[in-house]
Amino acid sequence: MSLTVHTDERSDVVVVSVAGELDMATAPQLQDQITDLLEKGRTRLVFDLAELTFCDSTGLSVFVRARNSADEAGGMVRLAAPRRGVLRILEVSGLVEVLQTHETVDEAVAAS
Repeated sequence: MSLTVHTDERSDVVVVSVAGELDMATAPQLQDQITDLLEKGRTRLVFDLAELTFCDSTGLSVFVRARNSADEAGGMVRLAAPRRGVLRILEVSGLVEVLQTHETVDEAVAAS
């Protein structure tokens, strides 16, 4: 399965919807999108993970790098609506708190 990435601007927050499998083969695609957003000054990002079916350590590192880059630019990163399997990976890795994970996109946007 491939990865699809769509963005939706909500005021000063960009919701990045990620669907499919995020792994070593597809992570560069998401990283390129994030880099483009950050270069355009869009530093407040919410990742909608409702349709993300798989995420490995490479995918997790993309989210961590996004958070670090956004923080350095005065922005923030939130994760929203991860499926059970992806949430489990975030919990086991200890990133569920570091990446501030929310049950819904609306909650993540409101928390930003």
